[in-house]
Amino acid sequence: MPSGPRIATGRDTTPAAVTILHWAFTCFALLNVVLLLNGSGSGVLPTAALVGYSLAAGLSVSAALRGPERGRRVTIVLHLAMAPLQFVFSIPVLIALLGIPLSLTILALSRPQFPRMSPRTRKIWLVLHVGFSVGWLGVGLTMTVLAIVGTTAASPAMRHGAYELLHVVDQAVAIPSMFLSIITGLVVSLGTKWGLVRYWWVIVKFAISVSIPLVAGTVESALADELSLRTADPAGEPGGTGIALTACLAAFTLALWAATILSVVKPWSRTRWGRAADARERHQRRRRVEGVPESSTIA
Repeated sequence: MPSGPRIATGRDTTPAAVTILHWAFTCFALLNVVLLLNGSGSGVLPTAALVGYSLAAGLSVSAALRGPERGRRVTIVLHLAMAPLQFVFSIPVLIALLGIPLSLTILALSRPQFPRMSPRTRKIWLVLHVGFSVGWLGVGLTMTVLAIVGTTAASPAMRHGAYELLHVVDQAVAIPSMFLSIITGLVVSLGTKWGLVRYWWVIVKFAISVSIPLVAGTVESALADELSLRTADPAGEPGGTGIALTACLAAFTLALWAATILSVVKPWSRTRWGRAADARERHQRRRRVEGVPESSTIA
């Protein structure tokens, strides 16, 4: 019985890119190891980052030497873990934030395939994702209000108190909210029909979710730290730095609102990767109906 047309998956176009990115990530991981070894900080987080990047470098070399197909499972597990962990690692070494888009790119090119969640499991993870995402949006609004208070308050004590509280909220609430929202979002995407790169709205939403901590770690935190030190002196004025921080946090809040709207409206069509995945799934269903063994299905 005819087996139908061969489905092109595009895998033959990505092995070289994946291998190059493996070596790039290995160099990046080793750079972080060197920075952590030369740093003066000590404690749980620097130690965790040092161990994590050391293991990641070794696994990345292993995956690169084995090739994109044989090392695919190692690649997927490694970067599913490293993508969110690098948020935590960025606390002792800020450059770790640059590894997040690198891990996500390697992950996307590896095209991970996971079994679909049961309806009950999907609902549990979806509730967790919605809860953490709404919490992140609330934290963004709170920090924006604190930045406005710090910029406009007439009382030096209130100005300084607003920036001190903003710093506490950032460290104690914003970072965990980001981390948990992105983790649960990854699980919901990979365990449901939406996937990670099948729909444009998912890609845009995920890009928003990842870009916020990247900018926050490099720009917003520096502005907040400077304002906290400056306003410790009663004569210190927020000035243009206070306005910049307020604008930065307001932009974060608007971006999170945009991500929320995307989750509800789900605009735009499938990506080319989504169309290819749908074609593969239709082909596999047709072969099962025709009685062709699953092992002979074209991947």
